[in-house]
Amino acid sequence: MKLAMIGFGQAGGKIVDKFLEYDEQTGSGIVRSAVAVNTAKADLLGLEHIPEENRVLIGQARVKGHGVGADNELGAEIAEEDIDEVQGAIDNIPVHEVDAFLVVAGLGGGTGSGGSPVVAKHLKRIYTEPVYGLGVLPGSDEGGIYTLNAARSFQTFVREVDNLMVFDNDAWRQTGESVEGGYDHINEEIVRRFGVLFGAGEVEAGDNIAESVVDSSEIINTLDGGGVSTVGYASEDVEVSSGGGGLLSRFKGDSGGGDDAMDTANTTNRITSLVRKAALGRLTLPCEIEGTERALLVMAGPPKHLNRKGIERGRKWLEEQTGSMEVRGGDYPTNAPKVAASILLAGVHNVPRIKELQQVAIEAQDNIDDIRQESEDNLENLVEDDEDELDPLF
Repeated sequence: MKLAMIGFGQAGGKIVDKFLEYDEQTGSGIVRSAVAVNTAKADLLGLEHIPEENRVLIGQARVKGHGVGADNELGAEIAEEDIDEVQGAIDNIPVHEVDAFLVVAGLGGGTGSGGSPVVAKHLKRIYTEPVYGLGVLPGSDEGGIYTLNAARSFQTFVREVDNLMVFDNDAWRQTGESVEGGYDHINEEIVRRFGVLFGAGEVEAGDNIAESVVDSSEIINTLDGGGVSTVGYASEDVEVSSGGGGLLSRFKGDSGGGDDAMDTANTTNRITSLVRKAALGRLTLPCEIEGTERALLVMAGPPKHLNRKGIERGRKWLEEQTGSMEVRGGDYPTNAPKVAASILLAGVHNVPRIKELQQVAIEAQDNIDDIRQESEDNLENLVEDDEDELDPLF
C-alpha cells in the first residue's frame, strides 16, 4: 500500500521519520511521500529522514517557532490560518501514485492534537483518496492537561478521518525506561505493526507471489466504514537456510514425502497459534475483540512457512471470536527469517481505555475551571483591601 504520510507535531513527525527508516531497512516502499508539520522549529530540525523541503514550520507570526505549549486550541487555530503553507508541501506529493493519506499525531500535546483534525478535514475536502488517522494516546501518568487534550482531539479527529487507528502509550510503557528510550521503543512498535500491515501486497518483478494476495483494496475495504481501529501483532523466528536432516529440515521441507505432511502440519499450527497471540495479546489499543465490525489478517514470512490452510483456519477463528462476517485474510511473502501475524480490527466499540480517558478529561476540565475561578477570587481578595485608599492608574 502506497501512503502519503503527514506527521503533525513532535510525535507525528518522529513516527513518520521512523516509517521512512523502516522503508530503507526493509525495502517495503510504504511511504510514497512524507511531510512533517510543526510549530516548533527545534522538532523539525531533529528529524533525520524526512526531506528538508517537506518540513513545514507554521505559526511563526503567533509563536515564533517555539511551539504552542500544549494548547491544542491554539494548535488548531494556527493550522487553520496556515493551511496554505501545509498545502504547499502536499502539492509536491504525486497523489495519483498513492492509495491513501495517513495523518499521524500524538493526541496529548498541542500542535499535533489540535492541527491533525484540521489537516484531515482539509484533505478530505480536496482529494478523493481515503484519509486515515494514526493517533497516539498519552500515558495516564502524563498529567490532566494531556489527557484533556487527547480526549478532545480524539473526539474531533475520529469524525474528520475515514478511519482512526489508535496506539495507546499507556499499554506500552515499560517500567524503568528513560523518557527518550520509552518513546523510541514505542515508535518502533508502532512502525513494526503498521509496517507489516501496510506492506502487504507490494510485489515487484522477481518477488515471491502470495498464494492468497492481500492488496491495498483489502486494507481500504476493511477500514471503510469509519470508526476506531486497533492492530495486533505476533511473530516467531524460523530457520530459512538450507541444512542437514532432523527437525529443522522438516520445517524447511527438505526431506522426503513423509516429512511433507509433518511440515504442513507444523506450518499450519504455527500460523493458527500466531493468529491467536496477535488477537488476544497486546493490541495497539486494548479492547474486547468481540463485536468488531471488520477484520483483516496478514501472514508475513518466507513462502515455505506460509500455507493457505493455516491462514484459512486463522481467518475462521478470527471470524468466530469477533462475530464479524467481514474478515479478510491472506499472505505476504518476505525473505525475513520470521513468520508474523498482523491483525487489523476495524470498528471496535468495547474500549474501556477511551471511556476512562473521557471520564478523566471531564474531571480535569472541571478542575481547571474551578482553579481558574478560585484564582480570580484570590486575586480580587489580594487587591481589594487597598482599593479604598489607592487610585488605580487607569
